[in-house]
Parts: sequence; C-alpha cells; structure tokens
Amino acid sequence: MTRPAGGMLHHLELWVPDLERAAVSFGWLLEALGYTLFQSWSNGRSWRLGATYLVVEQSPALSADGHDRCRPGLNHLAFHVESPATMDALVAEAPQHGWSLLFPDRHPHAGGEHTYAAYLENADGFEVELVALGPPRPA
Repeated sequence: MTRPAGGMLHHLELWVPDLERAAVSFGWLLEALGYTLFQSWSNGRSWRLGATYLVVEQSPALSADGHDRCRPGLNHLAFHVESPATMDALVAEAPQHGWSLLFPDRHPHAGGEHTYAAYLENADGFEVELVALGPPRPA
C-alpha cells in the first residue's frame, strides 16, 4: 500500500444503537463498494478500502438511543460509485439490506439536474449518498 498523503481521511467511526442491524446495512453497502471486513469485536466492526476504514460500534458510552441526521453532527456519508448502472443496481438491492431511498420523487437528480446520485437511509437514520461517476444518463 502506498503511504497516504497528509490530510487524507484515516478512519471514520459511527456509534450505532444496534450493532447487528448496522453490520447488515453498512456491511452490505461497504462490501458492494469494494471495502473488505477489517476488524470485528464484540461491540464493533470495521471495513477497509485502501488506507481508510469505517467503523460501526455499539458503544456502552452512548448518550442517546438514536441518530438524527438533522441535528448538529454527521448529516451523511457520500461515496463515489463506478457508474450510473452500478448505482442503479445498488439502489434496487438496497431495501433488502435495510436501506430506503430518500427523495424518490427527485431521484436520481435530488442533488441537482447535473448530478446522478442516490440518497439512502438505514433503519437507524444514517444517510449515505451514492454519487455515480461518468456522464449522467438522461432522466
């Protein structure tokens, strides 16, 4: 592995109210995006892609029982996706893994007419944005 450039993201840790539910939704999505399971312990899991990894952990120090993306803090995570066709396939399969499509009336251009993206939310209220690389397909 090449040495990461200074300032690159090292890891991101999400505290979740239910580890197994988070492992199902995030595990499927991250593995579909090319991440591999990196670590697993009683209260958490992590997946790695290159030098960056993402952790989901059900910490005993949680001070609330749910995530609200509209409060201060994390609103969403955004991931590049290989192509519009790949994004469409992920969106089609996402409900089987605990994700629902946000803004379906504006999908796949909820981010603007020049974007081709999907906004998904899991059962715990975490949002991910999938941004398709390459030229957008006509709506």
